[in-house]
Formats: sequence, C-alpha cells, structure tokens
Amino acid sequence: MNSVVQSSAYFGFFITLFGYWISSQIAKKAKSTLCNPLLLTIIFIIVFLKLTGTQYASYETGVKYINYFLTPSTVCLAVPLYRQMKLLKEYAGAILISIISGTVACAIMIFAMSRLFALDTSIYASLVPKSITTAIALGMSEELGGIAAVTVMAVFITGILGAVIATTVFKIFHIEDPVAQGLALGTASHAIGTSKALELGEIQAAMSSLAIAVTGILTVIVGPIVAGFY
Repeated sequence: MNSVVQSSAYFGFFITLFGYWISSQIAKKAKSTLCNPLLLTIIFIIVFLKLTGTQYASYETGVKYINYFLTPSTVCLAVPLYRQMKLLKEYAGAILISIISGTVACAIMIFAMSRLFALDTSIYASLVPKSITTAIALGMSEELGGIAAVTVMAVFITGILGAVIATTVFKIFHIEDPVAQGLALGTASHAIGTSKALELGEIQAAMSSLAIAVTGILTVIVGPIVAGFY
C-alpha cells in the first residue's frame, strides 16, 4: 500500500478531495458544529497517513496542486462583496468601527495573556498575527522575531475554533444580524472563518471577506505598536 501511495504524484490531491467529500457528508448528517468539514478532513488525512505509513513528504507532493486554486478562490470572495456594495456603503461607519474594535481587542488580549503566563518574547511575537491570513501572518511574525511553526499553528487553531463555535456563540449572545455575524467571523477567524460565513449566507460571506482584508492591514499596523511595550 505504501509503495503504491508513494508512486503516485497525485495521491495527496485525490485523498484530500476524497477526505473532504466524506467529511462534508458526515457534517450534513450530523448537523453538529463540532463536525466542521475542514476539521474532519484534517483528522481523516492524519489517520490515513498513520495507518498506511505514508510519509508526509509523499503526501505533500500531490497536495501542492490544491494550492494553485487558493489564489482564484480568494479572488472569488470579491463576488459576494461586490453584490453587497449597497449594504457596505450604508453601514460603512459601523463596519469600520467593528473591525477596528476587534483588531485592537485581539492585540490587547494577546499582550495581556502573554504577560500573565510570562511567555518568551519569540512566542508572543508568534501569536500576535494569529487572527489574520497565513500569508500575512508569517511575514509579520518574521519581522517581529517570531517562530513560523508556532504562528502557523496559532493561525490554524484560531480559524478552526472560530468556525466550529461560531453558530453556538451567535445563539448564546443572540447575534442574528448577518452583517455582525460576517464581521465577527472574518475579524476573528480569517479565511477559515469565512468558509463558515459562506455557509451562513451571502451577506455574511461579503462582510467576512471585507473583514479579512481590513483586519490584516490593521494588525500589521497595530501589532508592532503593542509589541513594542512587551
């Protein structure tokens, strides 16, 4: 089995798609926030690689082709944003204040928690960009003297956690407005949160897409300022 796996250049590509398909079916039937398709796919792939004894390098050789779709899929997020342009203009002030508040609150929380647990400066620097998309987060972490591996894990956990608990949080705090839901997901959980926003509706997707971009810019500005006091 292992030799067959390693001989196929497209193994990673197809096993990932297959894992996501199975995970999506489970999520539809289970109807539980814990059964997030992305989370289930990751678990599926880890278990599969362990059971078959497949090296991650062999899997990565095929899965890299999926990365080619990241850019066009990200650009596609502009479509729901464009369709909701009227809504953006109507709530421009509230939207901007919401994203700024979320970004600043995140920066202060990371600073306070890192101080409380007396984390090393490099670990703190790695956590600062946890709520922005990976590409920006890695560059910012490097500039602040962080550890790339810690940053990637922090970004991943933040995104998955946000996507998993989002609907529960909305119910507990009675957050029913689609604009507020989208902004919360995009500001706190970047692209993975936006995948959840896409499930909730077009308005949520549009607001979340906007929040990703603005949060990324604001974090690059606010993060180093707050980090200077650490």
